[in-house]
Amino acid sequence: MPAPYAERIATTVTARQDEFERIAMPHSRSLLRVARRLASDRATAEDLVQETLLRGWASFDRFERGTNARAWLFRILFNTFYALGRHMRSGPVFVALDASDGGTDQRSGGSFSALDAAEVSSALDALSAGHRTVLLLAVVEGFTCREMAEILSIPVGTVMSRLSRGRQELRDRLQPQSPKACEALSAASCARGKPNELQ
Repeated sequence: MPAPYAERIATTVTARQDEFERIAMPHSRSLLRVARRLASDRATAEDLVQETLLRGWASFDRFERGTNARAWLFRILFNTFYALGRHMRSGPVFVALDASDGGTDQRSGGSFSALDAAEVSSALDALSAGHRTVLLLAVVEGFTCREMAEILSIPVGTVMSRLSRGRQELRDRLQPQSPKACEALSAASCARGKPNELQ
């Protein structure tokens, strides 16, 4: 005998929630890392990520299974940030540039000290929002130019231009103080596996 309508609805919602948690929640740490650069403080960044996940859940029926869930969530993050307006614009917030918490830069093969990270953080804060955003997405999160273009809803050529100019400006700011940070920045590319792209 068929289950009552309410029971079938509850089963469907539970299955959808389980799928959303499996697909979306593993990316919450990456979302928060970038949100802390966008928002004015940690609490606001956490609110931004929560709103992003809520909007992702609300539109999850339109998400194409098998596509890039991480890029989809980051696009929601930036759309949410822009929609919420000026009160979420960032002040200086410390966020390490590498994805690990151990302070070692895997790309350059050397130690990436707290002082290096602080210098990079300060230099990033001095960049324009457009340059800072593509650097965060490329260097910190490892997105390709094509993925960044989709996330930010801008042409790939614009992404490449911003990334090239942002990297050069950041190198100029860091060169005298932080050679390890500059090496890490040089090793990061717009597309994974192509370390010389845009150089």
